[in-house]
Amino acid sequence: MAQVQRMSRLMIKTLRDDPADAETLSHKLLVRAGYVRRTSAGIWTWLPLGKKVLENVARVVREEMDAIGGQEVLLPALLPREPYDASGRWDEYGDLLFRVKDRKGADYLLGPTHEEIFTQLVKDQCSSYKDLPVILYQIQTKYRDEARPRSGVLRGREFQMKDSYSFDTTDEGLVESYGLHREAYQKIFARLGLDYRIVSAVSGAMGGSASEEFLAPAAAGEDTFVDCPACDYAANTEAVTFALTPVEGVEHGPVEELDTPDTPTIETLAKHLGVPASATLKNLLVKVDGEIVAVGVPGDREVDLGKLGEHLAPAEVELVTAEDFVGREDLVRGYVGPQGLDKVRYIADPRVAPGTAWITGANKPDKHARNVVCGRDFEVDDYLDVVVVKEGDPCPACGTGLKMDRAIEIGHIFQLGRKYADTFQLDVLGQNGKPVRVTMGSYGIGVSRAVAALAEQSADSQGLCWPREVAPADVHVVAAGKALQTELALDVSEKLGAAGVRVLVDDRAGVSPGVKFTDAELIGVPQILVAGRRSAEGVLELKDRRTGEREELTAAEAIARLTA
Repeated sequence: MAQVQRMSRLMIKTLRDDPADAETLSHKLLVRAGYVRRTSAGIWTWLPLGKKVLENVARVVREEMDAIGGQEVLLPALLPREPYDASGRWDEYGDLLFRVKDRKGADYLLGPTHEEIFTQLVKDQCSSYKDLPVILYQIQTKYRDEARPRSGVLRGREFQMKDSYSFDTTDEGLVESYGLHREAYQKIFARLGLDYRIVSAVSGAMGGSASEEFLAPAAAGEDTFVDCPACDYAANTEAVTFALTPVEGVEHGPVEELDTPDTPTIETLAKHLGVPASATLKNLLVKVDGEIVAVGVPGDREVDLGKLGEHLAPAEVELVTAEDFVGREDLVRGYVGPQGLDKVRYIADPRVAPGTAWITGANKPDKHARNVVCGRDFEVDDYLDVVVVKEGDPCPACGTGLKMDRAIEIGHIFQLGRKYADTFQLDVLGQNGKPVRVTMGSYGIGVSRAVAALAEQSADSQGLCWPREVAPADVHVVAAGKALQTELALDVSEKLGAAGVRVLVDDRAGVSPGVKFTDAELIGVPQILVAGRRSAEGVLELKDRRTGEREELTAAEAIARLTA
């Protein structure tokens, strides 16, 4: 027996027009179709139909997590400060963290993620290698104080997420747990009907080493990724690497100082000299934990500050200001060159390879230098991939030009290693009777975000179009309006419900057939069954919401089709 939901009793209010503040397709349609309502900036109420879709996504996630041996728990959302102080993330999260005080003045936070608390839980519950491996997970509300919450439930300050954690005694065990999650995620997203890509990623504030993202391509996506048309390489733009290839056997002339007045930017310099920007070397000055550092990239490229921050984490990276040049005669604003920067750490992108020659600042006002050769005239302290990736950049795997696309991050998996185990001294007694440090993995799926991603990918010009696995009902029965039509619609609905089919039936009185048909398209249940003009003959029309195909069937035939 499945539920038959009558729209005459359902709390739903559909809208004909898009909300004024809605920019993305999912935001517009989830509000218009009566799935969610805005409570405050970045905070959403899930209405009855929306809650059904949300729970259906969670059910699929839960089933596949259980299938790999995951054990579900529920940790508190209100968490003490001390564990996050120990890991350093009380400060690292900065303004993203919701911080609260209790009546005694003690600090708490609303959890953005739970690595610290899960680590403490396993430390308390597991003491021997016999207790491991173990996979624990929860589906819970998370909190992040986004500066600009937008795109509806895609980027909120409160969101539902599945986070799971694996605990193993060996690195090989971690790799196996990681692989189990990777396969489970593929099954989850396939069942949900999502088009997705698995891409190499960076770990960010989560920490750890190996990391992959699951991205759903969509115009509303806030992540940019690249993939190769010639091989299977795909990566988040922050994870794309470029091989360091020294240039050998090329003779360059001596360094030549050039008179270049009023050319403090790459654009003005290239125009003045009549050379392409790619022939110049851009030197960006930043402060790393307060120390000035120079970052060199080709003049036609931009420094990706996000990449740079990831490479240098947990150090704080910020741009220099005019005040930072005061008292620094070695730093001439707009005319900095790597040659002669003896007191400054010099980081360069791998494109600034040994043997390459550049036009760059001469460390004198209104002066630049030509034929400044890497490895001859200056040395690079550290090579880091720090440029903003562009379409057409060579694939790190095969050299083919990369393609770029937008996507929504729907999942992320990490091999954390022993970062949190070291912080909290998570050891178990090994087979030899000696303590063994546990190694961890962390794995997240945005449950509420997956709802928005599905809406983005599956909607059409008429409205939402849910895959059956997550739809709020299997069939939307529409009574066109007259008493006989309503009687037939309710009778068929009850029989379908008795056979285990989830039914949404539009039995609203005083609502025109046109409005009912429009709402059925907007709400997006996979099958629409209409009791219309041939109801007196016991004939209904069955429409496939996605393909638009229509077929007239008797009530018995419709029931047989929908219960097959």
